[in-house]
Amino acid sequence: MPEWYLPVKWIHIVSATVLFGTGFGTAFHFWFTCRGGEARAVAASARATVVADLAFTLPAAIVQPASGLFLARIAGYPLDSGWLVFTYGLYALAGACWITVVFIQVRLRDIATARARQGLELGAEFRRLYRAWFWLGWPAFLAMLATLWLMVSRPA
Repeated sequence: MPEWYLPVKWIHIVSATVLFGTGFGTAFHFWFTCRGGEARAVAASARATVVADLAFTLPAAIVQPASGLFLARIAGYPLDSGWLVFTYGLYALAGACWITVVFIQVRLRDIATARARQGLELGAEFRRLYRAWFWLGWPAFLAMLATLWLMVSRPA
């Protein structure tokens, strides 16, 4: 292996940790806050969630496939091997859900901020979008779990 294999592997592992940990952590925080239904708290949580996704999750989501493909190539894995192709599909599924969720989070933030300013409850549109946000999180979460398992196990 080239001398830079381990640093690239470290970057890949750190980006996977940031991607999964930040995604799960911010989702839990936002979900927990939304359960209370208080517009000001939800608005603050949504602002933090959107910032964290853009500042941490997005860069990690870019680094992850780039470093993964680089590592697979260095290690001599055929890029069309079954486990890698399955990983690409899972990652694409998680990414499609996450991109949609980010747009929903921005809208939820805006609704919660406006409703808080007006002293109103979150309302029907918020609840509808929140349900979509919640249910889109599950396939993304499960796809990332499976992707992490494939990264570690690299089945034949």
